[in-house]
Amino acid sequence: MELQIQKPEVVLNAQERQKGMNWFLEILVFVAVFLVGSIAQVLCMIPAELLILSQSTAYRMAAEAGDIEAATAAAAAIGSSDIYMVVSLVATIGMTAVTIAFCRFIQKRKLESVGFAKPRAGKDYLVGLGMGFALFSAAVLICVLTGALKINGVSSTFSIGMFVLYAIGFMLQGMSEEVICRGYLMVSIGRRYSMWVAILSNALIFAALHLLNNGISVLAFINLVLYGVFASLYFIERGSIWGVAAFHSVWNLVQGNFWGLRVSGMVTECSIFQSSLVDNRDVINGGAFGPEGGLAVTIVLVVGIGVLLKRIQSAVAVEID
Repeated sequence: MELQIQKPEVVLNAQERQKGMNWFLEILVFVAVFLVGSIAQVLCMIPAELLILSQSTAYRMAAEAGDIEAATAAAAAIGSSDIYMVVSLVATIGMTAVTIAFCRFIQKRKLESVGFAKPRAGKDYLVGLGMGFALFSAAVLICVLTGALKINGVSSTFSIGMFVLYAIGFMLQGMSEEVICRGYLMVSIGRRYSMWVAILSNALIFAALHLLNNGISVLAFINLVLYGVFASLYFIERGSIWGVAAFHSVWNLVQGNFWGLRVSGMVTECSIFQSSLVDNRDVINGGAFGPEGGLAVTIVLVVGIGVLLKRIQSAVAVEID
């Protein structure tokens, strides 16, 4: 199979507006944009955090009594709650806004070059949702068939209201990560370098952004790189951000809030099913990091990458004919 990938329209569009910089400078600028976006994300969280803390009886009583230890414990409990996790997901809209503003006003790019193409937007998003659900569920099936995972039934902690909030949160979070890593970074590097350099660069940086997550391992890092490659190829094949953003969002939602598993080390209480990982099968089920740290997800992503490469090459062959 020919592995050369032509520059898609989104990259050519961005290239017309502003020529690409040296790879090292592109990464430095990315770091700066990411830091500003992180600050914006924190600022988005502060009002909600203050509101949550003010509604906590345990925290309020400890604060009024001047008991720092009890107040810290109460704050830690709030920090691991579902509502706080939803707030942190929604706050990623700050990162998205900063990234889009940078692309639009500093790089002088049209929104289409970030991936916000209008044709097929709704259809691509719906297909992405279905693909994300199907591929992650395939990884769950592999875990079950190999005895690495047990699905214990419907969870007693499920709440339809909280599930909807998580769905909204993951829609925003998935879009945020795809905008900054694929719509911004990959396209920016692709202006000057080959698409493979752009793909591998953003995939490695995407994985590096998860290095501080709970339960991270060598295989988890490899899988995160593979996911970055898969998402990049999905973005290129469809020519827009919609499908891959939907895929990313539902991939995370299905992990934590459908099957009841860890999402890149993150634990959620609200899930439709309650599942448990079988001990001594970490290499397959991912252990403390969740399925993304195991071979089941490796298999699914490698197959997905192969299919996308074949589709991209087939599309090029049709254009040549």
